[in-house]
Amino acid sequence: MARIAVGGFQHETNTFAPLKATYEEFARGGGWPGLQRGSAILTAFAGMNIPIAGALKVLRAAGHELVPLVWASATPSAHVTEDAYERIAGMMLDDLKARLPVDAIYLDLHGAMVTEHIDDGEGELLRRVRALVGPSIPIAASLDLHANVTPQMVETADVMLAYRTYPHVDMAATGQRTAALLLTFLDTSKRYQNCIESLDFLIPLSWQCTMMEPAASIYRRLAEIEAETRTILSFTPGFPAADFHHCGAAVFGYGGEAVRQAVRNLAQEIGLRERDFAGRIYTADEAVAETLRRGASRPMVLADTQDNPGAGGSSDTTGLLEALLRAGADNAAIAVMWDPEAAEKAHRAGIGATLSIGLGGKSGAPGHQPLRGDYIVESLGDGAFLGTGPMYGGASMNLGPMALLRIGGVRVVTATRKVQAADQAIFRHLGVEPTGERILGLKSSVHFRADFAPIAEDILVVKAPGAMLADPADFPFARLRPGVRLRPMGLPFRPAATTRVS
Repeated sequence: MARIAVGGFQHETNTFAPLKATYEEFARGGGWPGLQRGSAILTAFAGMNIPIAGALKVLRAAGHELVPLVWASATPSAHVTEDAYERIAGMMLDDLKARLPVDAIYLDLHGAMVTEHIDDGEGELLRRVRALVGPSIPIAASLDLHANVTPQMVETADVMLAYRTYPHVDMAATGQRTAALLLTFLDTSKRYQNCIESLDFLIPLSWQCTMMEPAASIYRRLAEIEAETRTILSFTPGFPAADFHHCGAAVFGYGGEAVRQAVRNLAQEIGLRERDFAGRIYTADEAVAETLRRGASRPMVLADTQDNPGAGGSSDTTGLLEALLRAGADNAAIAVMWDPEAAEKAHRAGIGATLSIGLGGKSGAPGHQPLRGDYIVESLGDGAFLGTGPMYGGASMNLGPMALLRIGGVRVVTATRKVQAADQAIFRHLGVEPTGERILGLKSSVHFRADFAPIAEDILVVKAPGAMLADPADFPFARLRPGVRLRPMGLPFRPAATTRVS
């Protein structure tokens, strides 16, 4: 029986977002449980589609002793504060040191964490873990598909595996695959060569979706190359809202002598599809006009991608809502508007009351103002419900007091805590049947597709105000590596001055 330490530390950092991730954000958690320490890790994730749940299932089945450390995740935002990072990383290292010796380590990481003081949050965490346990203890990590993978991460871990679906319906499955490889290390003392190649263009989030081309066929090709070369490959399209040297897409892999050529071949094939990673983005008014023109029999979904809280958006901008009101749209519903103050007022006033308030626009993002008007309170909820879709299915959502507010022909799902609108249960909690709506406005980039694409007539990507810019070239980058193209087939980045690389 081996002793296997397990833990995790997840954050997707949009360095251009207005709000940072404090320790309190990790303590509360986002759509997933808040910070877990010690034995709580072993029970907190049962039935969830999350990597650590899959890893624990495999490791338990193998009969090994599990040594739980710390697991923490916060809603995507700007930088993780130095205080939050050092406190949580410190807990993990302290607990690991106290429980030594261990025979192996599994970590549930994201791969796109930037802190106030460290560009490569995961690389630094792995470095500290490796320094503590030494070179002979195998370390395996699962990563998000949006990881900005760095050479330090690849060199420090013995193996890392990234999701292969976006929407991420394979999170638990990725944890299972990673844990199975870790067990192989224990059984055979096998070690792999590694290789990483960074691509030279940034990929917009909305076109990373694996339900569409070119990503769908690229991941099929990845599996074919793996089988042909007996290597372990990952393609991470990256999180293009992080202003640091290693931001962007990468191919990396592990294996024998064939791994370098396998990584190179896959990277070259992706490069040949560069042009296919661009797509149509509508302004809010264009999207609403197109929706009303079609007269669809099923819901038209408008993806408010730039205000996606799953990518650092504040989830409280009102550009899409305003466009719907200007066009006189009806039978429309929007989710999720983050406005704790409005939710509290609605609960005090009660169902049927009219609130003369400014909705949204309270995050402090420049140029974003509350939308003043008279809002009717149609329903109320406590924000506690189970996710039912492929992404959040089985997860206990806790969005705090919620309210359904109607203005004109538009109903707005309002919540106390942020979450990406990726599950139909968010609407049903407040009595809205999403299949019966003419228009659904979702503050999400791609994850919503897993649950909403099957009920949608069509999906339009909308460029309304928000911190997660749909076109990476619109970000004011200063610290990217020189030469990387800011969008597919776009202009290369040219730094104004020499910048620090970490």
